[in-house]
Amino acid sequence: MTYLSPLGYLLGLEGAALLRGFRERSADQAFVEARIAEIRRLLDTPELADAEAVTAVPGAISTADVYQDWAPHYDDPGNQMIDIEQPAVRRVLDGLPIGAALDAACGTGRHTAHLHRLGHRVIGVDASPDMLARARERLPDVDLREADLHQLPLPDDAVDTVLCALALTHVPDLAAVLAEFARVLRPGGHLVISDAHVMSSYLRPTLPRRPGPDGRATLLTEYHRPLSDYLSAALPLGFRVRHCEEPRRPRRSLDPGSAPDPLPTWMSWDLAHWCPEASAAALDEAPVVVIWHFQLGGKGEE
Repeated sequence: MTYLSPLGYLLGLEGAALLRGFRERSADQAFVEARIAEIRRLLDTPELADAEAVTAVPGAISTADVYQDWAPHYDDPGNQMIDIEQPAVRRVLDGLPIGAALDAACGTGRHTAHLHRLGHRVIGVDASPDMLARARERLPDVDLREADLHQLPLPDDAVDTVLCALALTHVPDLAAVLAEFARVLRPGGHLVISDAHVMSSYLRPTLPRRPGPDGRATLLTEYHRPLSDYLSAALPLGFRVRHCEEPRRPRRSLDPGSAPDPLPTWMSWDLAHWCPEASAAALDEAPVVVIWHFQLGGKGEE
């Protein structure tokens, strides 16, 4: 069980802002005193003292359930993770040789469409029928298949490029999925991965979902990994690192004197507006995603 308190989250942001300021040598006396004063103010704010906390049950909702809800809105403007991830991934894809490409966990087909425009012969695979329905509306002429990442519907050595974007956070066994990617890749082929950064998971924790039939709030199980986990899974399979990038949240302009938004009724990232200076100090220019470009070694290589 996880107890999610709006006030607790705001105090966590204040603490993260202070620790980051100490680490980066940006926390002068005025900043530290402002944080302490704001912590006192938050503790004395009646709306926050009375705000409803949520006790959520981890793992009581499935990835399929969440993507069923997300599918109609996944590509809407304002998804900051996609806004940061997509240009970085496409810079890598734009430099790869044209050939047969697999978009593994293709979702609504946003990267599938880009690969198709580049001239690749693309296959898209996803486990969510709701996300695939959106992809088929966008790409009626592309081969799109419903399948799990652990059992890709392709023979050995079938493609030159595998892309897997913002999906491995839902996979408990990273090595098994990367082994499946290695199986379908031709020797010398390219693997491009984007995933939620472990740092982002601390600063913007998973939000609770609305109560299920039993009345309890739920938390989607996610796997946020240190960068070494990707290397531990990839290198024994013969992958070599070609590129690694950690795109960061942009710095925002702040108006600390503006009134905060109304208090959300549930635990929400929108709470950050209640302490904009601390929020900016904790979140701005922090890594949001990690981008990996691996290349599979040729047969016979050591």
